[in-house]
Amino acid sequence: MQRELSSAARQSTDPQGGCTGLVSRLRYDYSGDGMFVRPTNQISHRLARLAFVAACAAALTVAAAGPLHRYVGLDIEWAIAVFRYGFYTAVAAVALGLATILPTRPGDRRRGFVAAFLAVVIGIAGAWVPVSWFLWSQRLPMINDISTDIADPPAMVALLQLRRGAPNPPGYPGVATAVLQRAAYPDIVPVVLAVPPAEAFKRVDRVATALEWDVVARAPAEGRLEAVQTSDWFGFRDDIVVRIRPDGAGSRVDIRSKSRVGESDLGVNARRIREFVARLKAEH
Repeated sequence: MQRELSSAARQSTDPQGGCTGLVSRLRYDYSGDGMFVRPTNQISHRLARLAFVAACAAALTVAAAGPLHRYVGLDIEWAIAVFRYGFYTAVAAVALGLATILPTRPGDRRRGFVAAFLAVVIGIAGAWVPVSWFLWSQRLPMINDISTDIADPPAMVALLQLRRGAPNPPGYPGVATAVLQRAAYPDIVPVVLAVPPAEAFKRVDRVATALEWDVVARAPAEGRLEAVQTSDWFGFRDDIVVRIRPDGAGSRVDIRSKSRVGESDLGVNARRIREFVARLKAEH
């Protein structure tokens, strides 16, 4: 029956044009009672496929920004630019996918709807990390140096050479950072252990090893341990100093964690200190 109607439509075509262009694009699908299927919107389907390709490219761009900096050596500013433009592309892909979902909805024989739907899903996935980072940064102070002792932060010694050329200087920023830290992380305080400094240093060393820090200096006599921890994605390096001092019959342990790049550490240094303190208290 479909072939007969299609043949009739072709035979009734007016060679001068008119409305026959529309008639020739109509298809009739017989499934028991039969139903008319919407005309194919080729532009919408092409745009849907374009949205899908853009979403995939955006997700790959966002994901590649970190490895490009960590493994290829791309300058951090360029890596952040790649990250940012990947986000912009993801947003555009989501918008285009949403715009083409309705024109390509099920009922048309082409597969533009699937491409549009996947563009939205993949685009949102690609934009999720940048958006979550932005939202997280709005909740946290713009600081990158956290210490359990804000009056006398542990000083870097061996790390000074490793930090040469880092955008963030090794010195403690000062009172403004201390005030912001105290308001945001009131639980970041010194740890007092009921063991002498020598034993406390051994515990600190074991915890640093368990946390897979790259220890660059061990000075038991000075009560100082220095280490570096590298992030998995971008390879950002944060420097850590642990200081042990006598405290009566026991020891007081202070830790400082500072990022080499970035105005905000997105809470990474505070989380690192909390994890260290929790493990140190559990160490015996």
